[in-house]
Amino acid sequence: MSSDARNRTISPSSPASTSSASASTSTSSTSSSSAPLHRLQNIANHMSSPITTTSFPAEAVPQAPEDALFGLMRAYRADESKDKVDLGIGAYRDDNAKPWVLPVVKKADEILRNDPDLNHEYLPIAGLAPFTSKSIELILGSDSPALAEKRTASVQTISGTGAVHLGALFLARFYKVAGANRTVYLPNPTWANHNQIFGNVGLPIATYPYFDKQTRGLAFDGMVQALRDAPERSIILLHPCAHNPTGVDPTQEQWRAIAAVMKEKKHFPFFDCAYQGFASGDLDRDAAAVRYFVEQGFELVIAQSFAKNFGLYGERAGCFHFAASPGPDAGGVAARVASQLAILQRSEISNPPIYGAKIAATVLNDPALYAEWKENLREMSGRIISMRKALRAKLEELGTPGTWNHITDQIGMFSFTGLSEAQVKRLQEEFHIYMTKNGRISMAGLNTRNVEYVAKAIDKVVRETQ
Repeated sequence: MSSDARNRTISPSSPASTSSASASTSTSSTSSSSAPLHRLQNIANHMSSPITTTSFPAEAVPQAPEDALFGLMRAYRADESKDKVDLGIGAYRDDNAKPWVLPVVKKADEILRNDPDLNHEYLPIAGLAPFTSKSIELILGSDSPALAEKRTASVQTISGTGAVHLGALFLARFYKVAGANRTVYLPNPTWANHNQIFGNVGLPIATYPYFDKQTRGLAFDGMVQALRDAPERSIILLHPCAHNPTGVDPTQEQWRAIAAVMKEKKHFPFFDCAYQGFASGDLDRDAAAVRYFVEQGFELVIAQSFAKNFGLYGERAGCFHFAASPGPDAGGVAARVASQLAILQRSEISNPPIYGAKIAATVLNDPALYAEWKENLREMSGRIISMRKALRAKLEELGTPGTWNHITDQIGMFSFTGLSEAQVKRLQEEFHIYMTKNGRISMAGLNTRNVEYVAKAIDKVVRETQ
């Protein structure tokens, strides 16, 4: 081949080489541009596919059982029998089996609705001051040395449940004094939610004897011995009045003995007060145990609910209180505790609800309304006491096997009947009478129209079912 031919073949300006280069460039360009498009299409196809996996499989998140009490309420509502009776609900009912709005609450509500300055702004973290200040005065007494010496701290909470939770959280974080035993001792039995609340914050739980199944009264000797045997500085949960679920309360003499053992063992009292004024109808009598412990110099906490004694079940009005032991730095202790409670509250609920607290504060701060409230309390507690007497009388009239004096010996909203689980089941299935499976009944569910029916049903199942 001549040099001209060779030059012609390799010349970049030749038509042949130009055509070849163009084709090569076009192919390369098409290939390079189609690759990203292909990847995008793959991504789009992948994203359009439904996600079929979960981060919470059954082995990680098993189905939880239904809350027993709310399940009972659901079953009652679904029951279409005209004879059905609700003895499970922990709420007051009038003689017509209807919810009762306290007359004094209606008046307070009217006052608030007509207040031109009424608003729905956020409360401070610690809550409504006119409510919390009167609440602690209600439980400790206006002449309490703890109040006079300014060694208390109070925070408004989501009713009693929120108060118990805040107290549990506070103790879980800060009850670390030398020698402290962080185990919480609960009465056996107690309000079922206590176990969940303290367990959820990681505090160990133990129990002490409380209910004597033979006498259907207080297992006082066993209780005192358990408190004596518990490690020093244990946390002891106490119901100051109208114990839930048994309706059994210590006498004043027994409270003094309990306090003596707890002082000896340096135990920390945690009072859960859900029924002040609702047990005996006397606010001071129902608070006597708490006040005695404060007088004895105990450092303690109190969970306080206004659901029952004001009928503010859905408004969730409650308080958590701390009382420091008397001492040179007692005020400083209370101030530090208050500061930490505010931090905990901020991360939990930020601010408590306002309206129920305003209703309670309106009553607690007005002498005339306060006096009327006490009358309303006496009316509620009086009706419950009359239903206790009526049920016992009917059972004894029928000659129902066993003794029934415990019905009237117990106090407050609830009574531990001593009925077996099998008997309770039969009452529900055959007679449409609903109560918790441990035989606890809400006396507020009884009225003059159904007490005889309930007594006859109990008589029948006691005679025929173990």
